[in-house]
Amino acid sequence: MTKTRKIFLSEKEMPTQWYNIQADMPNKMMPPLHPGTRQPLGPDDLAPLFPMELIKQEMATDTWIDIPEEVLDVYTLYRPSPLIRAYNFEKLLDTPAKIYYKNEGVSPAGSHKPNTAIAQAYYNKKEGVKYITTETGAGQWGSALSFAGSIFDIDIKVFMVKVSYEQKPYRKFMINTWGGDVVPSPSELTESGRQILAANPDSPGSLGIAISEAVEMAAKDPNTKYSLGSVLNHVLMHQTIIGLESLKQFEKTDDFPDVVIGPFGGGSNFAGISFPFIRENLVNGKNIRCVAVEPHSCPKLTKGQFQYDFGDTVGHTPLIAMFTLGHNFVPAQIHAGGLRYHGAGAIVSQLLKDKLIEAAAVEQLETFDAGVKFARTEGIIPAPETCHAIAQVVKEAEMAKKEGKSKTILFNFSGHGHFDLASYDKYLTGQLTNFSVSEEEIKKSLDEIASLR
Repeated sequence: MTKTRKIFLSEKEMPTQWYNIQADMPNKMMPPLHPGTRQPLGPDDLAPLFPMELIKQEMATDTWIDIPEEVLDVYTLYRPSPLIRAYNFEKLLDTPAKIYYKNEGVSPAGSHKPNTAIAQAYYNKKEGVKYITTETGAGQWGSALSFAGSIFDIDIKVFMVKVSYEQKPYRKFMINTWGGDVVPSPSELTESGRQILAANPDSPGSLGIAISEAVEMAAKDPNTKYSLGSVLNHVLMHQTIIGLESLKQFEKTDDFPDVVIGPFGGGSNFAGISFPFIRENLVNGKNIRCVAVEPHSCPKLTKGQFQYDFGDTVGHTPLIAMFTLGHNFVPAQIHAGGLRYHGAGAIVSQLLKDKLIEAAAVEQLETFDAGVKFARTEGIIPAPETCHAIAQVVKEAEMAKKEGKSKTILFNFSGHGHFDLASYDKYLTGQLTNFSVSEEEIKKSLDEIASLR
């Protein structure tokens, strides 16, 4: 009998609410602070940047938030996404572990990012917004928001981290095809960009710098709002449709995850897959390990410090209580551009502080080795960000083999790597290297934000 490889949901089975983990957290997050007054933020402080409905979601305490019909309708262009058993990968690893992945690479933008881009564009459209600025690392978020902007007729301006702008030209072309305007960051278009370039004309850029530029442009124009693709509470909540679908799909099997794994940059794809399973731990007494996997060269969760810090480099954004390497930290030029961020979202940071999740860091070469093995068995080429989760899956599978115990592993296949083939070429031809960050570099960067404690 043919074994079942893919577990599907019908469109009628798609979740109709997002999950807000804030309602179930045993310890609530410390409040975000105004960058000028250092006082807790209120809704009016955020109104220049975000539509009010998103501000309400940012501060919501309800467990469930209804997904608007208009958003659900656009979701059905690619959702529900399949849950897939990686039989071939299991065989290659010779492991007793059972490996599943949630394939978010089936979206128009090729990643999980449209799950919140569609929602954010919808709420902006409802409030009459015509222009949105944003940042993007590898281009997955910028392309996703440009796609959503094309659906809801909103003009999108994308500040793309310069090193990724040069490494990943086809992401730029996607943004342009959907009507977005993309510029390399740091740029001469903003005071923030000019300030960075004056200090370092060859700056490779960072997500923190790109955020500074996008926030500045939005704050100076009353007709423009700002949109973020990770980190913020409402963004992580929109992504929970990934894990909620996964729970429904596992109900169609005789399996259930022992370990849930997601790549980690600011928190959106890890939160999307893990938060509904963390709820199973908090509410239903389960004991599921949830592991966030970051680059060894940008180790905010594994080597950073929990404290208040800016979400951007220049200091335009609110201060957030998070695990951080310091907002001036410029990560190495790894090819997983979406993971090159100095800090972590407040919710994920609090969960890690409370030891409700785990964190791991992996080297660049290790991630590409895992990604190639996965591609040669399962057929799909993963994005470099996704390869981080796969590298951790390999470790978990090897541990299961060593212990002689079966366990079920679920990971978020957060995006395909069809536009990242230049980085695979460098790996396959021996041109790719690991990047290290010294304890001294981290200490220096953290010392620079000591006054914010």
